[in-house]
Amino acid sequence: MAEYKLLLPSMGEGVMEATIITWLYNEGDTVNEDDSVVEIATDKVDSDVPTPVSGKIVKILKQKDEVAKVGEAIAILEVAGEGNADITAEASVAATATVIEPEVEKELMQPIAAQTVAADSLSGTDLYLSPLVKSIAQQENITEAELKSIKGSGLEGRITKEDILAYLSNRGNAATTTTPVVAKSAPVSTPTSTIPVAAGDEIVPMDRMRKIIAENMVKAKQIAPHVTSFIETDVTNVVKWRNKHKAAFEKREGEKLTFMPIFIKAVVKAIQDFPLINVSVDGDKIIKKKNINIGMATALPDGNLIVPVIKNADQLSLSGLAKAINDLAYRARNKKLRPEDTQGATYTISNVGSFGNLMGTPIIPQPQVAILAVGAIVKKPAVLETPDGDVIAIRNLMFMSHSYDHRVVDGSLGGMFLKHVHDYLQNWDLNTEV
Repeated sequence: MAEYKLLLPSMGEGVMEATIITWLYNEGDTVNEDDSVVEIATDKVDSDVPTPVSGKIVKILKQKDEVAKVGEAIAILEVAGEGNADITAEASVAATATVIEPEVEKELMQPIAAQTVAADSLSGTDLYLSPLVKSIAQQENITEAELKSIKGSGLEGRITKEDILAYLSNRGNAATTTTPVVAKSAPVSTPTSTIPVAAGDEIVPMDRMRKIIAENMVKAKQIAPHVTSFIETDVTNVVKWRNKHKAAFEKREGEKLTFMPIFIKAVVKAIQDFPLINVSVDGDKIIKKKNINIGMATALPDGNLIVPVIKNADQLSLSGLAKAINDLAYRARNKKLRPEDTQGATYTISNVGSFGNLMGTPIIPQPQVAILAVGAIVKKPAVLETPDGDVIAIRNLMFMSHSYDHRVVDGSLGGMFLKHVHDYLQNWDLNTEV
């Protein structure tokens, strides 16, 4: 038998370490190839780590609440063969963690004042923090002095997530001698309040994913002044075109042809017309994005939300978009997304029509400056202009809602962009190739 070192895999650019949340197997247990063996947490995402080989866990090297570096051994497995077997670079890539929570883009992380905790500010001291606890401390502007006052319940007295959250819940009631300095644009946490609980009420704690979503939604509204424009679009040609091609497309490609590739194609064309929609804001600077990466809001079976990203959507055909959309949606719902699959969006589309809703007012995901919501397609009587006069006909109509960041997108730009998306869809060419 041979020993095999299971290494902490790469989890995307900028992620260098993770905290062990819990082991799904114990020492002595047998695991099969691709089994998830441990849950980990970085400062932005929770993941499962699978094993690329089958074998028996003979030694767990990193315990609950301990921190491991990317590429560091976290367990030793006994596998068939002779000698020692260290994980190879290829196997490390194959064992990339599976995302089960949305990732916050790097551009969201604003500088924190010197008095607050930064990733390297505690080096040389006896205070040790996991990446997750560091992130919470940064976002809540907790000083080093405050952290030293928290009694840790983790391994060797380390501060755990539960410890720091418990401290925060009582922070407002305790007098502190140090006033944290909040940097401009620093992330703001979700406010808490005490709600009366009546007999029979059920208290359901938020899971980690819902906490991240809640924090990001509050942060997004606090950062960007939202304006929303609406338009009703006649998508009868789109419906006719899809009905004409969907059976042949599925037979040819083995993929379903939904409306989303068409919507994304129209959005991409409108972005090319109005590139100032494809930007981010950094203080008093506007960053114009070269690539057009479309985020696609996806509801998960547990009711949470994740936004996988179609990279370079302007370079894909309708067929390519359909395949990319189906692949990302499938992997999102089956917890098989990679961290990079949720990074880098420059514009997002949310299909509220999939729930039967006519329209919505979506929240702009930071650091983007706009988001489109498409509603349900409904047959309605509509007035059509013809050479012989106006007539009433049954048409397929759909509302679209465009929310944009009024710091950099004025009503004229936001409205013209939406009108161009409308025009591309309403005038969809029935001879378009797929």
